[in-house]
Parts: sequence; C-alpha cells; structure tokens
Amino acid sequence: MTDFDLSAVISPTLLVIDFIIRIVALIVIPRNRKPTAATAWLLAVFFIPYVGLLFFLLIGSSKLPKSRRLKQEQINTFILDSTEGMDLVLRKHPWPKWLESVVRLNRTLGAMPLVGGNSATLLGDYGESIAAMTADVNRAERFVHCEFYIMSYDDVTADFFEALDNAGKRGVVVRVLLDYVASMRSPRHKETVAKLNEISVQWHFMLPVQPLKGKYQRPDLRNHRKLLVIDGHVGFMGSQNMIDRSYNIRKNIKRGLKWQDLMTRLHGPIVSGVNAIFITDWFSETDELLSREIEPIKADVMDNPNAPLDCQVVPSGPGFEGENNLRLFLALLYNAEERIIITSPYFVPDESMMYAITTATQRGVEVQLFVSEIGDQALVFHAQRSYYEALLRAGVQIWMYKAPFILHAKHFTIDEDVAVIGSSNMDIRSFSLNMEVSLMVRGRSFVADMREIEAGYRAVSRELTLEEWLKRPLRSSVLDNLARLTSGLQ
Repeated sequence: MTDFDLSAVISPTLLVIDFIIRIVALIVIPRNRKPTAATAWLLAVFFIPYVGLLFFLLIGSSKLPKSRRLKQEQINTFILDSTEGMDLVLRKHPWPKWLESVVRLNRTLGAMPLVGGNSATLLGDYGESIAAMTADVNRAERFVHCEFYIMSYDDVTADFFEALDNAGKRGVVVRVLLDYVASMRSPRHKETVAKLNEISVQWHFMLPVQPLKGKYQRPDLRNHRKLLVIDGHVGFMGSQNMIDRSYNIRKNIKRGLKWQDLMTRLHGPIVSGVNAIFITDWFSETDELLSREIEPIKADVMDNPNAPLDCQVVPSGPGFEGENNLRLFLALLYNAEERIIITSPYFVPDESMMYAITTATQRGVEVQLFVSEIGDQALVFHAQRSYYEALLRAGVQIWMYKAPFILHAKHFTIDEDVAVIGSSNMDIRSFSLNMEVSLMVRGRSFVADMREIEAGYRAVSRELTLEEWLKRPLRSSVLDNLARLTSGLQ
C-alpha cells in the first residue's frame, strides 16, 4: 500500500473517530452534571478532542470510590443513631425564625446535631494560633488527633512537631493525617515525612494517588480540612495549615507573600463533633474504626454564661451525595435580613450563589465581600475577578485586603446571630471536589468577635469601586473571562 493509499484510509478513520467522540460526549458528559460544568467539558472536548477526552477520563468524575462513600455512610448512620431524639440545646435565648430549618438541613446532610454549651476563641494571629495548638498538645493526656491539608516541618512548626513527639513519648496516642497531593507538592515534603517517621506518632496520607498500591481516585479530589482535637475536650478548626505563612515556596518568599488566616479554639460538647470528622477520615484511610474514642455528643445545657454558643459541624465533599457546604451557605444567604459579610480567598461562585448574593442586595440586605488584592494562584485569581463587575453593579461592597498578604481566612456572618467558619472556600472546587468542614455558630458574642476581625480587615483594605473596575485594561478582562470558563471543569 502506498503512502497515498494509507493516508486515504487513516484520514477518514480519524474523522469518524473524532465524530464519534463528539457524539458520545454530548450524551455522556451532561448526565447528572451542572450545565456550566457540562458546557465547559463539552467545549474542551470539541476544541481539543483527544486532549479533552483524556482530561475528562482522568478528572471527569467528582465522586470518591464507592468503598469510601460506603464508609462515610457507615459513620453517618452511627452518628444519627447515637444522637437520635437528643435535645442538645437550651433555648433560653430566642432563635431567628429561620434557624430551625437550617439546623434540620445540616442534620440531614451531614448527620451532626446542633449542640449547646460551647465556648470559642478566635485566633487571627498566625504565630499565636500555632503556639496555642502547641500548648494544648503539650497538655494532652489521652489522645491527639491532628489533620491538616498541608503539614510541613519547618522553623515555624518545629515546636508543634516536638509537642506531638513529646505527647507520644509520655503515652498519649497521637494520630496524624495530611493530604497526599498537597504534601507531595510542599517544598519540604521529604523532611516532613522523615520527621513523621522519626517521632512518636501514627500517621497516614489522605486520598493517596498510588495506583500501583490499589489507591486511586480522581487526582484532584483533595481532603482540604484543617482540625486538631485534644482529649476530646479542646478542638481547633479553621483555614490555617501547619506550615510557615510563606508556604516555603521560593516565589512567595521573593514576592514577600504572607498568609493571613483565622482559626477558632473550641471547648465544649461540639469538640466531639469535630473529633467525629477526624474519626471518619481515619477510618477511610486505615479501615480502623476508633470506636473507643467515638464519644456520644452530649451537651451541658445548664445556664452557663461562659459557654453560650450553639454549634453544628457540617462536613462536605465528594463522599456525600449533595454539596453540603453550598446548601448551607445558600440557606443562610437567603435568610439574612440585615447584613452579610463574606471572607473568602478564592471566590468563584456558581450561578446559585451569585443569585443568592445579588438577591440579598435587592432585598435591601447589606453585603460585603473581603478578598485579597493580589493572588497566589493565577487561574483562580482571574476567574474570581470576572465576577467583580456583576457584584459591584448589584451593590456588593468589595474590600481588597492589601498586599503582600493573602487573606486566606474562610468565614462569613449573617446579621448579628449566626457565623460560619471552616476550611471551605466559596468556589466550585470547595463545593464539589474538596472534602471540607464548616462550623455554624449561633451566638451574638461569637458574631461580635467576628465583627472585630472583619473591622480589622477593613482597616487594612481598600474598597473597590465600579468606576475603578471599569477602567481596567482590556487584556485583564479577557484573561478574567477565559479563566472563568475553566472554573466549570469539575
């Protein structure tokens, strides 16, 4: 067969294959997928068929393997059974009329009850937060459960690692979880693994991508949670990873970037709920169910002025059927009556969230959004910027936290009654692809403390105006809108 004859056979064959790929994509991709995500994937397959198909096969499924989802269902069933019929909140102070339905929503989605009798302290200083966690580990008597998306052994975290080691040496059971991919990308990964192997802890990677060991799922499904539990009585959760605030990345150090985070230290029965999240993740990674350390969630509902907070843990991620965090956020946004203040480092909302926010302003609710003036992830940063014009036109106040700081805190407040703090960004990745944990808090004292944090942000931020934004260069607008298209690939 001549080269001409061979070409005459190959070309039509490739055209037929290309046509089949496009037709199959039209049938398969939109199935049970959001229209925006389906459109983004179809564009990828139609413009770059073979590359687009390869990426879809690699990262097209937003679900964890069935075995992991079954483990999540087991834990959920246990929590529901052990807390059924328990009235865990003292209703001395009146709730907002809408709160009961939101609590029920969270219970249905994530199994955790609302519990009263809690106290919480906000920690907005990076070094102070690590020092507080280190001090509590040094006081541990029974167990320490430590779980971070990124955990790195460096000059800033050395004392924390030493505290873990000392706790283990005095007989405390210390368990550590850290995300596999995020840790592998950390500049001090080898030193961190060596240190964990050296000290007196049990540790495992979360969501390892190790196909040769039979451990595989979509590579960009990540466990993004950050939490610490000591003896079941003290807990920490929030946005901060256990690493130097520059993340030890050379370009960050060169630019002088520093992360600004917010953690909360919890005391009371809600710590059992935070511990249940760790136990779920430990079970998922090790097949070991820590039954001795699953304590019934009980609340001291005595009239204790030092513990006035009602709290509810809301886990979310691809192990659940629904987008738990998104549903919680939407419920709160639609019920706000006076004020919504959002802080999110990566703000890439879907249509439902944009409608909730813009509807709130049209209802006369004051809405403020805190974001960073600069970004550390170019694609996400530009996708986020593509929403600013619509938000500004709707009447949202956008505050730009000034460089060289990256405002990495993740929280928001509703009126003067309810606040949410946790690991979840307000973006499509956190809603669908990352395992996250949020804490809903009802209590005016906590919201007042959060208002002080927000006022501190405002003092070092500048307000973005629509007039200023409309003057940005055309090239920036083009980049922003192109990045927005890629944000739908989930």
